[in-house]
Amino acid sequence: MAANGNGNGYSDDPEKQKLLLDEHEEKHFMSSEVVRDIIIGVSDGLTVPFALAAGLSGADVTSSIILIAGIAEVAAGAISMGLGGYLAAKSEADHYVRELKREQEEIINVPDIEAAECAEILAQYGAEPHEYEGVVNALRRNPQQWLDFMMKFELGLEEPDPMRALQSAVTIALSYIMGGFVPLLPYMVIPVAREALVGSVILTILALLIFGFAKGYFTGNQPFKSAMQTAFIGAIASAAAYSIAKAFQK
Repeated sequence: MAANGNGNGYSDDPEKQKLLLDEHEEKHFMSSEVVRDIIIGVSDGLTVPFALAAGLSGADVTSSIILIAGIAEVAAGAISMGLGGYLAAKSEADHYVRELKREQEEIINVPDIEAAECAEILAQYGAEPHEYEGVVNALRRNPQQWLDFMMKFELGLEEPDPMRALQSAVTIALSYIMGGFVPLLPYMVIPVAREALVGSVILTILALLIFGFAKGYFTGNQPFKSAMQTAFIGAIASAAAYSIAKAFQK
């Protein structure tokens, strides 16, 4: 039985449904794929060149050598990370196409089995047979909607953006470059490597704290905890690289 519109239940009046949706504003944060790519790129971009620069500083080389090595690493890392993002997104798209074709063939060849699977899915959400029977029949009359339903609720797959692979590659690569130049900036202006290292440590830890806080804020996690974790990981990586360089130098 439909609710009487008192605000305590569901109404099957389309106009009232639209009014309720217009008045209600969802405040969920959707951690998009672009945000994920930025996090991957900036996180690695800040950490890897930072550790490299710290390690070379421990080997007592000049700032110019560290800068050249750092820029080379940033370029190679951006290409590698971007290519990895491209291949990952391309694999996801290929997987979706394969599963879409397979599901489409099953709907055509074994519609009764697919209808039973559809009913089972709805039953898992608490619907009774007399409630989901009409839904299943409605989907069977609309093959494209039926296919979309099975892809989303049986396989848990969403259709990827055709430009996703290229977008992922560019986003990760640019994010890596942006993060990678932060620890190298002091080496551009301070000729003595050990002095530049101090500036690099301060600048990079500060950047890691800000980045970690932003990451936690936008992904719905605890911002301060995320900031400390991100900075801690970067500090450990650079300390390890510096210590190893010093040990081999001896």
